[in-house]
Amino acid sequence: MNPLKIGPATVDFPYVLAPMASITNAPFRLLMKELGAGVVISELISATGICFAGRKTLDLCKYFEGERPVGLQIFGEDFNDLARAAATIEKSGVDFIDINMGCPVPKVVKKGGGAALCRDPQKLYELVKSVKSAINIPLTIKIRTGWDASSINTLENVCAAAEAGAAWVAIHGRTRAQGYEGEADWDLMARVKERAPIPIIGNGDILTARNAVERRKTSGCDAVMIGRGALRNPFLFLEILVEEGRTLNAEQLAYRTPEGLWDYSRLITRQWALLQENHAPVHAGIQLRKFLNWYSAGFDGASQFRKALFSIPTDNAMGNDQVFELGCLFFGRPALAKQASYLAEGFLKGGHG
Repeated sequence: MNPLKIGPATVDFPYVLAPMASITNAPFRLLMKELGAGVVISELISATGICFAGRKTLDLCKYFEGERPVGLQIFGEDFNDLARAAATIEKSGVDFIDINMGCPVPKVVKKGGGAALCRDPQKLYELVKSVKSAINIPLTIKIRTGWDASSINTLENVCAAAEAGAAWVAIHGRTRAQGYEGEADWDLMARVKERAPIPIIGNGDILTARNAVERRKTSGCDAVMIGRGALRNPFLFLEILVEEGRTLNAEQLAYRTPEGLWDYSRLITRQWALLQENHAPVHAGIQLRKFLNWYSAGFDGASQFRKALFSIPTDNAMGNDQVFELGCLFFGRPALAKQASYLAEGFLKGGHG
C-alpha cells in the first residue's frame, strides 16, 4: 500500500481519529495523538458560525501544535458559507479541512447538510469544487455509503470528490438510514477502494487492535478511521501500535503499569491538565466527567461509579477536583484488570461517530 499523504506530510501510522460531535475537542485529540493516532480531526464545526465569527464556534477551531497533522471539520448546506469558512480557518495554519457529509442527525440533514450532501454526486462535486477553489491546503470529505439501501452511490461520490480536487474520502460503512445500527459494510469499502482514484479511509465498528489491523489489510483501504472505539478504550491506538509490531516511545511506555496494564490514572491526569489549559473551569469539569463516563463502560462497578460521578456538582473548583479524584480512585483499583468487553452493544449510537 502507498503511504497516506496529507499535503506535504506523510502519515507513517495510517490510523485516524474520527471527527465526533462534542467529543473530539483539542484536549482529547492531543491525548489520542500522544497515544499513537496518525491523524486527528476536530468535531464538526458550523460553517455559518465561523462566518459570523461566533466566539463559541471559533473556540472549536483552536488546536495544539502537537496534534499535527490536524484537520478541522466543517458542516453546513450553504456552498458560500462553507467556502468562506474554509478560507477563514485556513489562516490558522491547520493542515487540512474536512467537510462533513456523513452526519445522520435529523437537525443537520433536514437543512441539507451532513449525509444529505451525499444524495447527488453532481452536487457533491460542485460543493467540493467550490470549497477547494477557496483554499490552498488539502480538502477531504467524510461520507456514508448512501442515503439508504436502495441508493448506494459510494463510488460515484468518491469519483466526483476526486474530480473536484479532494485529497481523500473517508467512508463510514453505513447508510444514513442505518444511523449507527447494523454492521459497517467493509466489503463495499473494499470494492470502492479497488476503483477509487484517490485514497480511501475506511470507518466503522473498529473496537479492537486486531480488528483495526485486519480491516486495513483485507479492505485495502489506505487508512482506518476509529471513532467510538477510542472512547470505549482510550488506549486503542497504543494497542494497534503493539499489534503492528511498532516500538512505543518513552512517553507511551509510561502508560504501562508494572503489572502490564494500562495506567488510567496517568491518562486521566494528563487529560485533566489539557482540559484545564483549554477550557474555563466549569466547562473543563463537565468535559472530564463525560469522558470518565465513557471510559468506564464495561468495567465492574461502572453503574455505581456513574451515579456517584453525576451526583458531584461541576459548577465550582471543589466539585471539579472531586470528579478528578473519583476517576483516579475508580480506575486505579488494583483489582481492575481490564474491561469485561469492548464489544458491548448500545455504546454511543446517538449520532456521534
